[in-house]
Amino acid sequence: MAIGLLFVAQVVLLGALLPLASGGQWFWIGLSGIVGLGIGDSGLFAAYVTIGPRRTVLIQASAPIFTLFGAYFMLGETISPLASLGIALTLLGIVVVLAEEEEESEMKSVTKNRKAWGVLFGLISATGQGLGAVLSKKGMYFDTTVAVNPVSTALIRMLFAGAFIWVCAVFARKLPAIRQAAKDKEGIKYTAAGAVVGPFLGMTLSMVALADTQNAGIAQTLMSLMPIFIIPVIWIVYREKTNWRGIIGAVVAVIGVAILFIV
Repeated sequence: MAIGLLFVAQVVLLGALLPLASGGQWFWIGLSGIVGLGIGDSGLFAAYVTIGPRRTVLIQASAPIFTLFGAYFMLGETISPLASLGIALTLLGIVVVLAEEEEESEMKSVTKNRKAWGVLFGLISATGQGLGAVLSKKGMYFDTTVAVNPVSTALIRMLFAGAFIWVCAVFARKLPAIRQAAKDKEGIKYTAAGAVVGPFLGMTLSMVALADTQNAGIAQTLMSLMPIFIIPVIWIVYREKTNWRGIIGAVVAVIGVAILFIV
């Protein structure tokens, strides 16, 4: 679904069916799709169903750390002390928001072995997404000073990730399960909505952030703010009040972001 949307955007906005990129750019951006989306998102969904969304998102907060290390070794990017402080405060705020005490029923529902597998899947996801961002930026600026268009970058990533996932599905003999899932109209409806908001709009905008932000680590940190943005949604939609820990965490994260914007 996302590939179809990106092809339409590519034609409408850029007037070409395929991205205008060199072989090297296709390689690095395509690799970022396999690492960040194919492997990273697979780990994310596996963690969701193993240990639940809250624990998974908490582990996801470590993705910028992998981006920072990857950008240092692959792109030669360095972070100033002030930017490091901003990143640390932002991640601390995210962790504080997510690290709520578990209810007794929630603790009993996950065994130690299951939790260990879930943490492993979460780390695979965080590593994949963190390094995927670095590979994307490397590909966007490979042998050029002008970045590949973000829509084209998103399309290349999605093409390679889609091919990778379908190959895995064939070898894992999951095609019958996929055909069965495609008959679930309610599931397809939400999958379509997720494709528009996530892989289409969200990933394209994340490529804009990587192209226009000086450091990949800073861009990835800003992309990790989802738990903070959820707080007002919970207030308005679900009428659920956030405790003092959540408010303090949000404030700390916003201070960290403010520092990143003045660097």
